[in-house]
Amino acid sequence: MREQEWRSAPHAKPLRRTLTTAETILWARLKGQKLCGQKFRRQHPIDDFISDFACIPARLVIEIDGSAHGSADAVERDASRTRKLMELGWHVLRFSNDDILNRTDEVLKAIALRLPPPTGSAGHLPRKRGRSAQSEQE
Repeated sequence: MREQEWRSAPHAKPLRRTLTTAETILWARLKGQKLCGQKFRRQHPIDDFISDFACIPARLVIEIDGSAHGSADAVERDASRTRKLMELGWHVLRFSNDDILNRTDEVLKAIALRLPPPTGSAGHLPRKRGRSAQSEQE
């Protein structure tokens, strides 16, 4: 773990216990590989930041901006944070609390567009089993 992540990691755990309403709603739709079979982490340390949600294989960060993100200073801090994450190779999607609360399906579609296709055996046919499979092999 990089030093910056090591320093920010202790702050992530308490944040996981105190999710906002919007974060709780989105987490319920992301956890357990529910979206495109991808695993997401919540309140995940990246460098000296703590992302709201991150999909490591897709290098995707999802940030949910509440009302505190509306001031000019907050907008500049968010832009600076996004630039830094992009320099580290991450793609950043930002949504407002209102987006999550009122347009959850559209948010999930936007996230899904940034994810790689699911992997696994979805494209393979299942193997035949039982007596009929044995007679075909003979």
